[in-house]
Amino acid sequence: MTEAITFSEYGGPEVLTLVGVDEPVPAPGQVRIAVRAAGVNQLDWKIRSGAMAAVRPVQFPAPLGMEVAGIVDAVGDGVTAWRVGDEVLAQVQAGYATQVLAAAEVTATKPAQMSWEVAAALPVAADTAYRVLDELGVKSGETLLIHGAAGGVGTLATQFAVDLGVTVIGTASDANHDYLRSLGAVPIRYGDGLPARVREAAPQGVDAVLDCAGAGVLADSVEFTGDPARVATIADPIGARGTGTRFSSGFGGRGFFAEGVAQAARLSAAGTLQMPIWRTFALAEVAEAHRASAEGHLRGKIVLLPH
Repeated sequence: MTEAITFSEYGGPEVLTLVGVDEPVPAPGQVRIAVRAAGVNQLDWKIRSGAMAAVRPVQFPAPLGMEVAGIVDAVGDGVTAWRVGDEVLAQVQAGYATQVLAAAEVTATKPAQMSWEVAAALPVAADTAYRVLDELGVKSGETLLIHGAAGGVGTLATQFAVDLGVTVIGTASDANHDYLRSLGAVPIRYGDGLPARVREAAPQGVDAVLDCAGAGVLADSVEFTGDPARVATIADPIGARGTGTRFSSGFGGRGFFAEGVAQAARLSAAGTLQMPIWRTFALAEVAEAHRASAEGHLRGKIVLLPH
């Protein structure tokens, strides 16, 4: 037996339950990972609440958790890239657990110098940040505005873009402005008066916008760029439909896990990668972790520690 978090109805954090489940057995092409750390993402609690039921329904009892770091403890038929004992990070579908299955192709080596917590915080954010920068066609010499730049995806998107030679303007609360400067971004405060602050920070104009916050900024963002095709959101699908901008979900499209994690690993090897861990929680404290995630305005990621 192993332990996992499941929920049997949509609702608040209280519907999350720690249960004993059968030890998962890897199918061909899969590895089983003994989880050392599991990342918490906003999508997790949106799925749990039922807010995503129309586009991403679940079958109860449903697991949660899209990213982990841990040690391979079993491999399925046909897997040659991984062996028992390998330290890895991976994208998964049931990561809030002590053991989880992962497809071999969305599993990557954990850099030796990287903590388990940081490794578990990378897969989704690295994949998403790399994907959206690619979709927006951001290139050296351009100016990119990132709404919610201090969160997990915003943190990596900022670093990836700066590494490309892009000027990044990031919105965040005042408490996170020094942090954004440390990433190489120009910080500005979100909220009322944002357009004027953007014009002041980028008198040359804004070429592209990435919305990680979902705070009703898409209409203004189209005005900044003059082109809805160069505005993307990962947090506001309804707003995207109303403004003709791109909602980037990653569902059903090409994944950028390998490219994103490789880029994060390069920055880590160079000693420049930043991925703050806002707080860690035990697996049994998952409800408290979800409440904190839903409150927002966090710097970096929340991580669960199963052991």
